[in-house]
Amino acid sequence: MLLDLSHLKCPLPALRTRKALRGMAAGDVLEVHCTDPLAAIDIPNVVREEGDLLESSKRTGDTLVFVIVKADRKQTP
Repeated sequence: MLLDLSHLKCPLPALRTRKALRGMAAGDVLEVHCTDPLAAIDIPNVVREEGDLLESSKRTGDTLVFVIVKADRKQTP
């Protein structure tokens, strides 16, 4: 799934990434594109807080690209 958050300012990229991740199934891949420089800090923090995997992050020109894999959360009794 591609989430284009270009031209949105903090905190919107982080909030929308969190919302998208919460609606995904384990193993799904989310690619997030942002132009807000603070996303370089915020998106990895959201991924860590949600317990998901930041597979890669890179900068292409003014765009930050994050590839996130939704983790499998097993419920404990």
